[in-house]
Amino acid sequence: MATRNRLSVMSFLAGGIAIGATLGVGSLAISPNGRSDIVHGASEVAVAAGLKRQREPQVGDYWSGCREARNAGTAPIYRGEPGYRREMDGDNDGIACEPYRGQ
Repeated sequence: MATRNRLSVMSFLAGGIAIGATLGVGSLAISPNGRSDIVHGASEVAVAAGLKRQREPQVGDYWSGCREARNAGTAPIYRGEPGYRREMDGDNDGIACEPYRGQ
C-alpha cells in the first residue's frame, strides 16, 4: 500500500513538473524576445549535440584541411557548398570533414 502511495505522489510530482515546464516555455514564447531566446538556446543545444553546424559555409571559404574547417565550425561540408573540396572527402561520399569516432 505504501509503495502505491509513493508511486502516486511521484506521478503527481512528475505531472506537475511537466505542466510547469510546458507553461513556462509557452509563456516565454509569447514575447518576441522569449521566442528568440528559445530559438537561440535550441540552436546551442543542436550545435553541442553535433546536429547542427556552428557556422554555415559561406562563399569564399577555403580551408587548408578538415581541422581548420572544424575549428571554424563549418564541418561537415557537403558537395556543392562553399569550401567543399574533393581532397577533403576521403571516402568520396559527398561529405567532406565528416565526424568520425573519437571526435
